[in-house]
Amino acid sequence: MEHDLLGEREVPTEAYYGVHTLRALENFHISGIPLSTYPNMVRALACVKQACALANRELGLLDEARADAIVRACEEVRAGELHEHFAVDIVQGGAGTSTNMNANEVIANRALELLGHERGEYKFLHPLEQVNLSQSTNDAYPTAIKVALRFEIDALIEAMEVLRLSFAEKAAEFKDILKMGRTQLQDAVPMTLGQEFSTYAVMLEEDQQRLREAALLIQEINLGATAIGTGINAHPDYAALARKHLSEVTGIPYVTAGNLVEATQDAGAFVQLSGVLKRVAVKLSKICNDLRLLSSGPRAGLGEINLPAVQAGSSIMPGKVNPVIPEVVNQIAFLVIGNDVTVSFAAEGGQLQLNAFEPIIAHSLFDSLIYLRNGCLTLSERCVKGITANRERLNEHMNRSIGIVTALNPIIGYENATSVAQEALSSGKSVAEVVLSRGLLTREQLDEILRPEVLTQPRWFKR
Repeated sequence: MEHDLLGEREVPTEAYYGVHTLRALENFHISGIPLSTYPNMVRALACVKQACALANRELGLLDEARADAIVRACEEVRAGELHEHFAVDIVQGGAGTSTNMNANEVIANRALELLGHERGEYKFLHPLEQVNLSQSTNDAYPTAIKVALRFEIDALIEAMEVLRLSFAEKAAEFKDILKMGRTQLQDAVPMTLGQEFSTYAVMLEEDQQRLREAALLIQEINLGATAIGTGINAHPDYAALARKHLSEVTGIPYVTAGNLVEATQDAGAFVQLSGVLKRVAVKLSKICNDLRLLSSGPRAGLGEINLPAVQAGSSIMPGKVNPVIPEVVNQIAFLVIGNDVTVSFAAEGGQLQLNAFEPIIAHSLFDSLIYLRNGCLTLSERCVKGITANRERLNEHMNRSIGIVTALNPIIGYENATSVAQEALSSGKSVAEVVLSRGLLTREQLDEILRPEVLTQPRWFKR
């Protein structure tokens, strides 16, 4: 039996959580996604509670025995134990209070066991009096979110590096394969397939750096702010000590915000991160659009590259194979873009000294980070590594393209080049055939101008 301000309730004997979590389980049948679905968030909560216990012990506010029990319980949770008891729905009212209480109760009950007591014997160690000492949901919860986000950001950056290297390897493999570049889906000028794939590697590298910059904002925390940022009920030295211990526990250099009242109500760092994730998603989706276009066919499309076949493509059309891996990454991008809208509205919706909508912000950001990470790894392993070039089709497109006439502009002039292009298009002849038939250039001159290294890098020919 446990009690809260609403009265007494029976808590399941096997549960490590208590009455506050029980109320939340009854109140929030929303997403069906328990907190344990996000193990990094559970670990982050344990990191925060451990850091706070260490700070309170150092300040003499928490005795050695209970502090050590709380720390040991937190270390077990950080190691992956008891996660199934972090059961509240990730989407909840109360600005994260249910999540904070879930953590307080699980850690308190495990600490009681470590002290030789039964779960629920809170007279020996209490979820609020000891585990939540010097804290409020309003500083512990957003700090835990930021710790978890930093873990997930690091994982996404690592996954992006795997994908970046896959594209870089393909760029090296395809460096000597000439093809036609396209603008607005029309023939443009020649390039190499290696150049095309190298751009994807560069795009990913740029966004890795943007994520690292966003992570620096996430490292600014409001731990020690307590309710609204004034630090009520906390020792004057507590914020600095809690931050120091959190940095030691996680290995990440956190910084206490300069103005804790501002930091407690401001969700700007979450908006910044969400915007960067949207940028990553948009660019990944663009890359996947390119892969689907370049591999379209096999007979009636561009067909310049071949994506690895990973499954049958149709229940009615025999032999059909679809670009399912780029398609799933496209869909991840759509989700991330939608999540960015959710984060924006939730951040804007905060009032006065607290934003009550951090649970949906956390849910949205975790999903975006995890989906993008999984998408990068899947795209690398199941698609990019197995891409091959269709050299015959690439040569055919090069030889038949009108766009190659652009390379002749410096020699024969724009007017002549335009006329050559028109005749080649109407007659079906190649640009080279028209130029030779008109006597505008010799075969030797054409061969010099149309060499791959000339066509794919800066060079100027005098008339």
